[in-house]
Amino acid sequence: MEATRARISTTLARLRAVERRTRPVQPEVRAALDARWRELPEHVRTSAQMLGRKFTGCEGTQGVFPACNFGCRPCYHAANANRVPVDGAHTVAAVTEQMAYLRERRGPGQYAQLIGGEVSLLAPQAHAEALEVMRRHERFPMSFTHGDFDYDYLHQVAVRPDGTPRFDVLSFAVHIDSTMLGRRGAKRPDSEAQLHDERRRVRAMFHRLEREHGVRVHLAHNMTVTPANVGEVAEVVAVCRELGFRMCSFQPAAQVGDQRRWHADFRALSDDAVWAEVERGAGARLPYKALQVGDTRCNRVTWGLWAGGRYVPVLDDADARDLRARDAFLRVLPGNLLFAPRALAAARVLRALLSRPGDLPAIASWALRYANRLGPGSLRGVHPTTYVMHSFIDAAEVGPAWALLQQGVVAEDPRVRAAQERLRACAYGMAHPELDQIVPACVQHSVLDAQGNAELIQLLPRRNQEATRAHR
Repeated sequence: MEATRARISTTLARLRAVERRTRPVQPEVRAALDARWRELPEHVRTSAQMLGRKFTGCEGTQGVFPACNFGCRPCYHAANANRVPVDGAHTVAAVTEQMAYLRERRGPGQYAQLIGGEVSLLAPQAHAEALEVMRRHERFPMSFTHGDFDYDYLHQVAVRPDGTPRFDVLSFAVHIDSTMLGRRGAKRPDSEAQLHDERRRVRAMFHRLEREHGVRVHLAHNMTVTPANVGEVAEVVAVCRELGFRMCSFQPAAQVGDQRRWHADFRALSDDAVWAEVERGAGARLPYKALQVGDTRCNRVTWGLWAGGRYVPVLDDADARDLRARDAFLRVLPGNLLFAPRALAAARVLRALLSRPGDLPAIASWALRYANRLGPGSLRGVHPTTYVMHSFIDAAEVGPAWALLQQGVVAEDPRVRAAQERLRACAYGMAHPELDQIVPACVQHSVLDAQGNAELIQLLPRRNQEATRAHR
């Protein structure tokens, strides 16, 4: 009898553990999402908003390797960034501290960029260690780079000396555009067309890594847009589609960072003008109001598939049926599923679906419509692509807006007040454990970078500076 009771008790304990693990949203994630939702200003708490409902926002590192070997116009980093030594030990220690803070504040399974400066100035081992730290803190890391490195460097980051892969998947955001000066293959480009071979070279490196070592790659392409190159955006979209980039991100140039590199009236270019060129390149309207990430004055995002030579967005914000399906998805789909094994993620999704059977008709109806939009035979050769536009706030508005926010004061100046609204809704934050704050990226670059760099210049002895790799 006693043995039977023990077996029953053990079985019940295992069932309770399974029940907890397969909950659509884990308690820790739920708490982080709820806290994020409470932080958002009222104007972005819409039925389309994903922050605070499905994820807490993207994250980036700060002060871990500010230096860069390019001279870009504009440059979002402070004028003293290149005086900070590149020190791998500092990078790994700082990333560890920042990721631990983000893990505590925002829970597991978030996207985080390993960003400086130029990440490839780190020795390959330090770069790899930083990515491993981010993964240990349950982040999905993305290295941010200009891409002007050789395959040997990528191989050393991704593959151990014994030939085994360090990572099953690597994510890189590669920034290539004609505002950048110093690239080996195009020192001073005056058109985007001159850089297409560089885009192909970078993609070929990652394709080789996939082919030779089985490391899956998530590759994003970034581009700063100015009045000088806006007319070439559509062409860049087409080339990136040809090369199979998973994401294309565009940043209208802002007056942020090193003032010596502000050589134009960047704000003569509107967000609508940039987005229209992205749509022209995609050959489709890119609806960005169905799903919102923070404030649409900062972020526009369209998810979709290329199929049969056509780009088909996942949701049409002008179709009421799609919006009803959107609402059903947001009610049903679990919170962040990153890092969950596939079987466990599937179990959580199934539980969520079964818990709200009333939402299944709207979801099924959307699936049929979407299959029809894709067309016959569309399941062959489809390629998921996300189009994103990130618009930074000019430094002249960020400074006073942040100062007043720290005092709890709403600005009277309409432009500063608008900046305050956008900062409060920011979807891209950087950890400052010493301040017990997650700071918007615009604040980091406009307010905090210069002083932080000055402190690092004193902190990091130059004898520990890593030598710039031989290829430079």
